[in-house]
Amino acid sequence: MAKKQEIKIVTKEPAIDIALDTINIRKQAFIFVGSKRSAEATAEKVAKKLDESKELAELAEKILEVLAKPTKQCERLARCIRKGTAFHHAGLHHKQRELIEENFRKGLIKVIACTPTLAMGVDLPAFRAILKDLKRFDGEFGASWIPVLEYMQMSGRAGRPSFDNYGEAICIASTKGEKKAIYDRYVCGEPEEIYSKLAVEPVLRTYLLSLIATDFVNTKKEIFSFFEKTFWAFQFGDMKKLHKIIIKMLNLLLEFNFIKMKNEEFASADEIDSERIEATLVGKRVAELYIDPLTANNLILGMARAINIGLNDFALLQLITNQLEIRPLLKVKNADYELVQEKLLRAKLLVEEPPEFQPDYYDFVNSVKTAMFFEDWVNESDEEHLLEKYGIRPGETRAKLDSADWLLYSAEVLAGLMKFHRLVSEIIKMRIRIEHGVKEELIALLKLKGIGRVRARKMFNSKIKDIGDVKKADLLTLAQLIGKKTAMNVKEQVGQKIESNLKDY
Repeated sequence: MAKKQEIKIVTKEPAIDIALDTINIRKQAFIFVGSKRSAEATAEKVAKKLDESKELAELAEKILEVLAKPTKQCERLARCIRKGTAFHHAGLHHKQRELIEENFRKGLIKVIACTPTLAMGVDLPAFRAILKDLKRFDGEFGASWIPVLEYMQMSGRAGRPSFDNYGEAICIASTKGEKKAIYDRYVCGEPEEIYSKLAVEPVLRTYLLSLIATDFVNTKKEIFSFFEKTFWAFQFGDMKKLHKIIIKMLNLLLEFNFIKMKNEEFASADEIDSERIEATLVGKRVAELYIDPLTANNLILGMARAINIGLNDFALLQLITNQLEIRPLLKVKNADYELVQEKLLRAKLLVEEPPEFQPDYYDFVNSVKTAMFFEDWVNESDEEHLLEKYGIRPGETRAKLDSADWLLYSAEVLAGLMKFHRLVSEIIKMRIRIEHGVKEELIALLKLKGIGRVRARKMFNSKIKDIGDVKKADLLTLAQLIGKKTAMNVKEQVGQKIESNLKDY
């Protein structure tokens, strides 16, 4: 049992005082907060009370070097790092998160202010978990208590067996009433029930198609038998209703032409009990791509429309942002509404715009704003501009780009299967542009190793626009643009062996 101890009051915020006390007793701490903005502000408040460390100056520089051009967020993080603190959330680049975790494990970083994402599965030497925010804002109901399971996850980060004999999880209460509520709800409370994800339609659609595509189940009877043994069925209880849900999903897969009845091509799933069910060629590929069958069908329909009306960059980007896999979407605020509407008036989309008062209209306009973000990225806007314009941080940008690439790859595969051959090259070009954040004119230069968006743009602006121009370019000119070592390497890549090591220049 830990001894009761007095915490020296240094600031007006208990969480900050406890963090400073943790450092004084030569231990480390997490401060869990409810938002990215709060994590950054809390880390800075702790840092203000600490001295800079020469030992951490090198780490701060590494943090700044992760992006080609550091954002204000990067600079903010580097300032905290120099004093032995950090903030950690999904908006950081994954390499920055790795550096923070690695150096917290080494004991160089003493305090991390973080969102609950850090509570999931990490094993780090935090003696204390300081739970500053136990309520979270919900747009519909205001501030509400977090789940007990989430509290347990965060508390469980303190005193990991591989680092300490015990740890301390400390909740911050502003009143006696709140203290009692926290104690009753969390310390004495029971965790919430766990629910099967099969109850969510996109998961059920995906899983059902995978079972059929791998020949694990091949008749309606086998499908029912399989699902009746799942945790979902145990929780659901009503087998007749469960069967109806499965039949609804089977009919949807039939409608999409992702499955077929071997001998009854046009029968519906509720009419046939023992007929063999097989995945079509497209259905098997959708299962292998592991995307929601509804998304796959949406992509196919969108590309079929592109064959008729033509394909443009923004339409392709909005087609993928209109899918579930890309969420959460960027939300249209009042200040954005006019800009989004102007875009809609000019755009020639592959997705039909829903009526303004339908429930899915809000998601649709959010998908348009998200497509505008991607459009800015492929037109070479940097992370700082995206942060200022859209409020999206580098880590969130990278997660969005990864999702977009996977959906574009899926579209590329499906376009080939559906014989939409003239769309394939356009989709491939967009994948390259999404990966590097460049206009189409730079794609030829990106084939060279060591050439990214910044160097490619410098070369292009100096009239070195393709491999032929690279061959013709003077070595000194190239070295001035992209550096000596890279210039020599590029020349060798295009088959020009350079004897000189540029000492002559």
